[in-house]
Amino acid sequence: MSAQYRKLHDHFKRISHFEHFNNLGEWDLCTMMPDGGSEGRSEAMATLSSHIHEMRTEDWLSDSIQQAMQESLPAAQQANLVEMQRQVSQASLVPAKLVAAKTKAAFACEHAWREQRKNNDWQGFAPNLTGVIELAREEAQIRAEALGITPYDALLEKFEPGMTTDKLEQLFAPLRSELPGLIQQVVDKQAGEPNTSLTGKFDTAAQEVLSRKVMALLDFDFNQGRLDVSSHPFSCGVPGDIRITTRFDEDDFSSSLMSTIHETGHARYEQGLPTDWQGQPAGMARSMGMHESQSLFYEMQLARSEGFLGLIRNDINQAFGNDYSLEQLKHSFTRVNRGLIRVDADEVTYPCHILLRFDAEKALIDGSLAVKDLPEFWNANMQQLLGLSTQGNDKDGCMQDIHWTLGELGYFPSYTLGAMTAAQIRYAMEKQLGSLDKLMSNGRIKEIFNWLSANIWCKGSLMSTDELMTSATGEVLKGEYLLTHLKQRYLG
Repeated sequence: MSAQYRKLHDHFKRISHFEHFNNLGEWDLCTMMPDGGSEGRSEAMATLSSHIHEMRTEDWLSDSIQQAMQESLPAAQQANLVEMQRQVSQASLVPAKLVAAKTKAAFACEHAWREQRKNNDWQGFAPNLTGVIELAREEAQIRAEALGITPYDALLEKFEPGMTTDKLEQLFAPLRSELPGLIQQVVDKQAGEPNTSLTGKFDTAAQEVLSRKVMALLDFDFNQGRLDVSSHPFSCGVPGDIRITTRFDEDDFSSSLMSTIHETGHARYEQGLPTDWQGQPAGMARSMGMHESQSLFYEMQLARSEGFLGLIRNDINQAFGNDYSLEQLKHSFTRVNRGLIRVDADEVTYPCHILLRFDAEKALIDGSLAVKDLPEFWNANMQQLLGLSTQGNDKDGCMQDIHWTLGELGYFPSYTLGAMTAAQIRYAMEKQLGSLDKLMSNGRIKEIFNWLSANIWCKGSLMSTDELMTSATGEVLKGEYLLTHLKQRYLG
């Protein structure tokens, strides 16, 4: 290890230590912190975040990285330098004054949105959102000029390195053309099936016991992580100390269980990242889409399959004193319904919610869509994609997500990229291991996790997304695998 590289290596290791405690501060804020600690915690975390930003933007970093890149270093160290440069570039592009203005506007918008959404108050919300979007446009333009790409591509780059609008259009085109018809076919098919919704009262303590059993089955390492409760499920932490949360609803155990499984997928990815690169940029998860692919692989490809439901059926019945058949569980966990709310959507209709947001974001950033016209745009596209109206119902339409109130544009496509990636990974895995249903039925579920570990998790960010997908599946990301999966599961 050269002296130049060693200096950079140690600097980013120190950054990771500060990020470790920043992560734990966020987790504690959502789970354990008393209400009275809010003000002090916010100030402390703002100071810590500012310090991390300063460490990533120190004057000497870019020159030092460029000098190290000229040295004859091993390929893995070169990959780490590329990721270092990416982090430095992303942190340095936007002026501190704009960051502060955007943070202030986003805080005010999000805070007001909480009540405005409840009250369906679009007129009150629109001026705040307009201010946030104007600053997001300004940020996008600055990033675009520095990177030599389009403004929306510059926002995508924050979450999906190497992704572009053109690539997304190509990947999403089959979904855009086929999903509306596919959804109708599935809804018609399921209309002739018995309604097997799992109704009743489900003790929350029993739900937690069930969640922990299922997490153990999914190979979650409780020695390197823990499960807690929060108002919105999430996963955070660092390899070796992963925190996930869920929420329990005594009227619906299935939603809670699937949320837990989803977050377990995120957590297993983090627990499986390469230990030799811990604390280095190359040791981090590849992208938001790749992260989402692991949670969706767990929740959709595995947990809603007949093989997995067969594995946990006895645990479910034991937890609640029921006698659900495998058919009941299968029908309930794969029910498709058109709905207005993205976070409640099933895997068949969910991509339509993302297509709508993708189209809206592009137009908001390029200025062809004004915030004041967003409700009309939303209603028209919701009608086209899902046949539903949001006329006069903005709280369940364009006001439903928190992302835009925070100025986070360019993030939504990662959800469907994750679903596509999960499907492609599944088919590549089955070529090598055989049917996943049969693996689980034969007690060989660990072979699935071993494959993910060897082909995805242990690679971290040592490869580009295209290189990682090609290494794991034999080809770059293709959109058709998701449609193939949906047709096989829901239409037989």
